[in-house]
Amino acid sequence: MSASAIFILDLKGKVLICRNYMGNMDMNEIDHFMPMLMKREEDAEMAPLVSHGSSHFLWIKHSNLYLVAMTKKNANAALVYSFLYRIVQVFKEYFKELEEESIRDNFVTVYELMDEVMDFGFPQTTESKILQE
Repeated sequence: MSASAIFILDLKGKVLICRNYMGNMDMNEIDHFMPMLMKREEDAEMAPLVSHGSSHFLWIKHSNLYLVAMTKKNANAALVYSFLYRIVQVFKEYFKELEEESIRDNFVTVYELMDEVMDFGFPQTTESKILQE
């Protein structure tokens, strides 16, 4: 899969939390994501993958959040999306509801979970029972 970084953004595109796994991306690249997404939405050209130069953003929207995986490599998109949906499930099992407030209130736990579920851009265990041990 090899995602370089995972971001959780609010509806305005403000970064709530991020985790840089590989260190090969400029973390400021995420600033290009929301303007490109808004332009595509206006033009009715929505796509689950947005590219800016050599950076690729694979994203999902859940409640009032955007979960964005950023990569420069030719990543397996199906695996990236599977991972993003699975991490949503993990957060929901931990916090009951995944929304902006639950991210802010449980910032340390979210960061620790993000560290546990992925290592150097490759998914690890995403089973909540194993993570809770």
